[in-house]
Amino acid sequence: MKDTDDIPALMAEIGRRAKSASEQLAFAPAESRALALTAAAEAVDARRAGIIAANARDMACGRDKGLSAAMLDRLMLDDARIDGIIAGLTAIAAQPDPVGEVIREWEMPSGLRIRRVRTPLGVIGVIYESRPNVTADAGALCLKAGNAVILRGGSESFHSSRAIHECLVEGLRTAGLPDDAIQRVPTRERAAVQEMLTMTDTIDVIVPRGGKGLVGLVQREARVPVFAHLEGIVHIYIDKAADPAKTLAVVLNAKTRRPGICGAAECLLIHRDVAETLGAEAIGALVEAGVTVHADRALQHLPGTVPATEADWGREYLDMEIAARVVADQDEAMAHIRRYGSNHTDAILTEDDAAAARFFERLDSAILMRNASTQFADGGEFGMGAEIGIATGKMHARGPVGAEQLTSFKYLVEGAGSIRP
Repeated sequence: MKDTDDIPALMAEIGRRAKSASEQLAFAPAESRALALTAAAEAVDARRAGIIAANARDMACGRDKGLSAAMLDRLMLDDARIDGIIAGLTAIAAQPDPVGEVIREWEMPSGLRIRRVRTPLGVIGVIYESRPNVTADAGALCLKAGNAVILRGGSESFHSSRAIHECLVEGLRTAGLPDDAIQRVPTRERAAVQEMLTMTDTIDVIVPRGGKGLVGLVQREARVPVFAHLEGIVHIYIDKAADPAKTLAVVLNAKTRRPGICGAAECLLIHRDVAETLGAEAIGALVEAGVTVHADRALQHLPGTVPATEADWGREYLDMEIAARVVADQDEAMAHIRRYGSNHTDAILTEDDAAAARFFERLDSAILMRNASTQFADGGEFGMGAEIGIATGKMHARGPVGAEQLTSFKYLVEGAGSIRP
């Protein structure tokens, strides 16, 4: 199907085909789904030149549109990132298959034997923005969990996503699975997103992956259940018992490795006892690396900083910028995180076990870290091969959403002519 003025008809047809494919996937052998992903990885490798050429078209459009350097970095594909896509597909293929896994089993005095087993969700709609690798990650994870998926990528990655999607379809064909198991919305029209949000007859859950505007739109207007991937307003708290070498390494990596991803640090909270020593050193290192540091009054005297405003607390920069603030103690740091955070990822740098335990116990972010870069907030780094997003809500899925989180469960009950008195 091609771009069309009749978006409702286009989306209804995509939904119908996805629903039909999901019914076949529900009982497709695990080996077939793994083969489809392995074959898709081989197709990506074979077609890498074409994928990079398609990405060059997207990059040119992005530069013409004035995308920031960080956003262009999110969009860009090169050989190393193609290798990452291949590795992700291969890793997901090799993972234990979640479909049919027995979560728990027990017997009742009545003689009933009951098993709770994993089952696919059905049809998943994924709405995402500029990162073209999400096409592969989302398609692969949904398929691994026995789901059909409808992919609606951002206009910025239109050509890249199409090229990657073709590889996924090639994998499906190699494994004898329906092409419609992984569909891509073939239009940039935003009306397609609006249609997806109301397709309750054919889509079982929507996963939005993008900025606050996209996620907010989906949460406000969706009639389909949503796994929310909200902003990554990521905090790092430098405790008074932090190790200097670990702190400098972690802070720099968390902000500068890839500032445009949701796991990038956006706010630095510094215990007042180390503000003029370790805190000043960390800020100096950030400034030297080219980061604009929006500092509170206690830190504004440090060279290269700019004054922070209220708007800097709770801001997702997705760029070479970070907010920094001095706090009286750990409790004030945690209060700041509760007020301004997004329940995505937050970290403490400390050698004090009690302080770390308190941080882990009293904060409720989807991911909490100690002495580790927040850039590890990624499904691949959690052993999931990849992730479809970082869910910040509390219903069904939370944190990195991998194949296991894309299943529900059902109860299988067996008796021996059992009747209820």
